[in-house]
Amino acid sequence: MAALRVAVLVLCLRCAAAAVPLVIWHGMGDSCCNPQSMGYIKKIVENKIPGIYVLSLKIGNNLIQDMENSFFMNVNDQVREVCSQVAKDPRLKGGYNAMGFSQGGQFLRAVAQRCPSPPMLNLISVGGQHQGVYGFPRCPGESSHICDWIRKTLDLGAYTQAVQEHLAQAEYWHDPLKEEDYRKNSIFLADINQERGINETYKKNLMALKKFVMVKFLNDTMVDPPISEWFGFYKSGQAKETIPLKETLLYTEDRLGLQEMDKAGKLVFLGVKGDHLHFSEEWFYTTILPFLQ
Repeated sequence: MAALRVAVLVLCLRCAAAAVPLVIWHGMGDSCCNPQSMGYIKKIVENKIPGIYVLSLKIGNNLIQDMENSFFMNVNDQVREVCSQVAKDPRLKGGYNAMGFSQGGQFLRAVAQRCPSPPMLNLISVGGQHQGVYGFPRCPGESSHICDWIRKTLDLGAYTQAVQEHLAQAEYWHDPLKEEDYRKNSIFLADINQERGINETYKKNLMALKKFVMVKFLNDTMVDPPISEWFGFYKSGQAKETIPLKETLLYTEDRLGLQEMDKAGKLVFLGVKGDHLHFSEEWFYTTILPFLQ
């Protein structure tokens, strides 16, 4: 019996050692540990992958601060905070997978590009807006009053220094009618998307990913335009016709390494029926979980 217990213990330790840790980052108006969102995701991943360590990122000292910071904390400061958390966590030193929900998707991409140690192995972006947004048609949960204020602020001056530094959503606001203003004054998205020049370190670090998975919600009423979830966007100079990633200068000039990653089979484009962040547990198990195992 003692020998059996030892064998089971060794087996469990091997399972734990084999499970690649997972870091998850929530979206706008959410928090690290909401039992209906990130807490739920953490729980089902832990149930399906024995021994896995899941870090659900919290930006701030409590859940209220975490939620507020998703609106009002400079994204570059948030990314620095996450890089620090990840670097200091001994359970992540061998590398980790990352999964970002909504804006957490592009924020984690920034972590991959700016902070290569410890290494991010696979990045899963669930509804992330990698070319930014040009509108907030609908807001999550009880945050609609905040979003009404955000819309008015963005209309008044999305690319002013004060708005850029204190409104997270302004930092990935991409106005196709004001491309020059965007390229010049966006302090976050224009930087990580190589709009002002090529940062070879960003390119090298992103290309080190094994897989970059992008999930687009096929009935999305929150993200404008939804094709941003697959790195597409509006054709410059207007806000009606969209173009896919492969027709953007970012891809054709391979400014970020996406073309090379695509040819190497590292880019994965997934579509799921439903509105923004609406998916079934079965879909998550069959489609997303394999990238974490």
